[in-house]
Amino acid sequence: MTERSWGRRLVTSLALAVAALAAAVLPIAPAHAAYSADQPVWTQVTANDGSGMPLALLQGTVAFDDSNVKYRYSLSLCWQSGAYPSPSFLIVVNGTTLQSPVWSGSSSAPGCQSVQLYTAEVNVGSAVYNVRFDVTAGWFSSRNNGQYMTRTKSSGTYDNPFN
Repeated sequence: MTERSWGRRLVTSLALAVAALAAAVLPIAPAHAAYSADQPVWTQVTANDGSGMPLALLQGTVAFDDSNVKYRYSLSLCWQSGAYPSPSFLIVVNGTTLQSPVWSGSSSAPGCQSVQLYTAEVNVGSAVYNVRFDVTAGWFSSRNNGQYMTRTKSSGTYDNPFN
């Protein structure tokens, strides 16, 4: 009997030690805020000189953090054949604050001269109510005697579901 009770005490002591260690270590790990579901981003820029020439395509996702001060995005910008130079975009936060996207690499895709990849988690430091993406592309218009033209097209506004 004493051997069994000694064994049970040892197992109980070990279990308590492991539980105490877990309780001490787990609160040390930082809490991770939850993100909303990814919202699809899709904005096509075409020449507005009557040619309908495709210039740029921005696509990917954006999501918001439940702390209301962060958002993240994963986007690709396709440089379509009619554009010169490479198209670009800016991120508009809350309708006023302009942010440059964070470049994360390049790729290729059918119908694109090149594809630029942009991925980041952005901590604005104050409430994020919404974001918008403004894509700009330029081209030499054959319909306007080769005149250089530019066009900026705004995506829809992506609202933060947490506020």
